Amino acid sequence: MIVFESRLFRVLSLLAVFVVLIAVALQFLENSESVDVSSMDLKASEETFREKNKSCFILGASGETGKVLLEEIVGRKLFSRITLIGRRQLTFEDKEYENVAQEVVDFEKLDDYAAAFQGHDVGYCCLGTTKAKAGTEGFIRVDHDYVLKSAELAKAGGCSHFNLESSKGADKNSSFLYLKVKGQVEADIEQLGFERYSVYRPAVLLVDREESRPAEWMARKFLGAFSSAFPTAMSIPIRSVARAMLANTVIQGDKKAEILENKAIYDLGKMGDN
Repeated sequence: MIVFESRLFRVLSLLAVFVVLIAVALQFLENSESVDVSSMDLKASEETFREKNKSCFILGASGETGKVLLEEIVGRKLFSRITLIGRRQLTFEDKEYENVAQEVVDFEKLDDYAAAFQGHDVGYCCLGTTKAKAGTEGFIRVDHDYVLKSAELAKAGGCSHFNLESSKGADKNSSFLYLKVKGQVEADIEQLGFERYSVYRPAVLLVDREESRPAEWMARKFLGAFSSAFPTAMSIPIRSVARAMLANTVIQGDKKAEILENKAIYDLGKMGDN
C-alpha cells in the first residue's frame, strides 16, 4: 500500500507540474503578439473609407472564412463594388447580396480570366484546401499555385492592398508540408510588390465546418475548454478573423508588408464587435 501511494503521489506531482507548465505557456501566448488598438477609432475610419468608393474581390467566398468575411463586408457596406471570384456560382437568399458580382473561373487556366481581377482596390484571399482532401500535389496547387497566380493577376489588374489568410506557424523553411507551403506563398506574394500586403496567421479556427475534418473537430473540442481562460493562445473564432481583416483594411497602416499573428488578429477583431 505504501509503495502504491508513493507512486500515485509521484504521478500526481508530475501531472501538477505538467498542468502548471501548460498554463504558463498559454499565459505567454495569450500576452504576446498583441496590437495596440486603444487609440484607433474604427467607426470614423469606416466612414472615411466608405467615402473613397473602393471595390474589392474575395477568393474563397464559399469557404468558412470567406463566407463570414462576405457577410461582414455586405453588412458594413464598406465597398461600392464586391466581386466573388471562384470555381462555381454561389446562391444567396438575402436581398443584401443581390448586387454582389460573381466571376466563375477555371483555376487551371487563370490567365484566361485576367479580366476578373481587374479594377479592384482591395483583394481578400481565403482560398485553401487540405492534403487529406486534395492530396499532396493538389494541396500545393491550390494553396500555393492558385493563390500566387491570383495575386499576380490582381497586382496586374490594379489591386493596391492584398490580404492573405495564412496560418499560425507558417514558415517556408518548415519541415511540415502545410506550414512550408503557407510560408512559401507568403514570401512569393511579398515579392510582387503590392502597395500594401497584409498576412493573417490565425491559430485553430473555432467554427463548425460544413465539410468534415476530424482532426480539426477534435482540436476545436479540446481547445474549447481553454478558450474562456486563454481565448487567443491556441485558437480564435472565425468571425474575429473576418472582422480583423476588415478593421485592418480601413485603418491606414504604415507598413508596406505586415504579418498579423493570432493575438493581433483577435485584438483587431474585437474592434469590429460593435
